[in-house]
Amino acid sequence: MEPLPAAPAIGHYENFPVASWLCPPHLRAPIAAIYHFARNADDLADEGNAPAAQRLQDLQTYRQDLQAACSVDAMTSLRWPGVFAPLQHAIAIWHLPPQLLHDLLDAFVQDVEKTQAGATYADQTELLDYCRRSANPVGRLLLHLYGVHETSALARSDAICTALQLINFWQDLSVDIPRGRYYLPDDACARFGVAKDDLLTGKQTPAITNLIADYARSARYLMQNGAPLVHQLPGRTGWELRLVVQGGLRILDKIAALQFATLRARPTLRWWDYAIMVWRAVWM
Repeated sequence: MEPLPAAPAIGHYENFPVASWLCPPHLRAPIAAIYHFARNADDLADEGNAPAAQRLQDLQTYRQDLQAACSVDAMTSLRWPGVFAPLQHAIAIWHLPPQLLHDLLDAFVQDVEKTQAGATYADQTELLDYCRRSANPVGRLLLHLYGVHETSALARSDAICTALQLINFWQDLSVDIPRGRYYLPDDACARFGVAKDDLLTGKQTPAITNLIADYARSARYLMQNGAPLVHQLPGRTGWELRLVVQGGLRILDKIAALQFATLRARPTLRWWDYAIMVWRAVWM
């Protein structure tokens, strides 16, 4: 097999392992290509001080490069050659489903548009539809690389990926809300008696604590439902996923240890947490 063009080294802080040494060596390059495609698009949508109009234009250009990368013709990206050369190779060699990559871009565009408008999510259905496009494609792309296509595996992958996305939301409330990103749905806020002004000022009221606790419990339940996928994946791949699952569950532990006060502080994993994750992974 022709070697895959090298993707840039992974430099962002991540809670969960990405193309680590546990990943089968022949899959590290395509996994890195997928990761860098998604990471760079996320940065276009979220990092720096560009106005929303510029972000949307950049994401449209990025989509055009994706469309070119999905074709059989040679393509050159003037802005992102380190992203699209490896990705085009991965698409050609591994026959990655293009729609899953486009779904990720759809989610990033939605983030920009909602942030620009200061818009919220009406209900859980709308929030989960966002997760379907922002998180679930990554798991499905990885299962495609692993050659796993069973319906039960896809459903469990979606559960894990959606849980990870939700955990990230509840972990990052103190960061996202000041930036105009609201992931706590309107109907849930109304049900728990949460006032938007309290969210905006970072006031951790009992109602907000109860709402975050409820969503954290739901994310844990979803992660536990997806966890049996670790036994459907062979060898190193299953062990990589065990650490991903335990990473998400450990963040939920940290959120609970903060008494769900993530409007005030963002929990992060420390070195000793990884030892706990490995121990728990062994016993899954």
